[in-house]
Amino acid sequence: MESPCILVCSIDDKTGYCFGCGRTREEIGGWTLYSSVERRQIMEALAARLETVERRPRRETRRQRMARGE
Repeated sequence: MESPCILVCSIDDKTGYCFGCGRTREEIGGWTLYSSVERRQIMEALAARLETVERRPRRETRRQRMARGE
């Protein structure tokens, strides 16, 4: 199952979005219950959501390491 999780699990109090993936608590909790279409729709909105959070993750994420091929 595809997931946007990058193991930076902390919720921005202002927006309600996870600093790492951009999902809400409800979306994270129900992720396995969503259909693949619902998950894809949520994932399409995540980049824009992450632009609204107050801070960015401080450490390199697993997804960044994977993108580099490590």
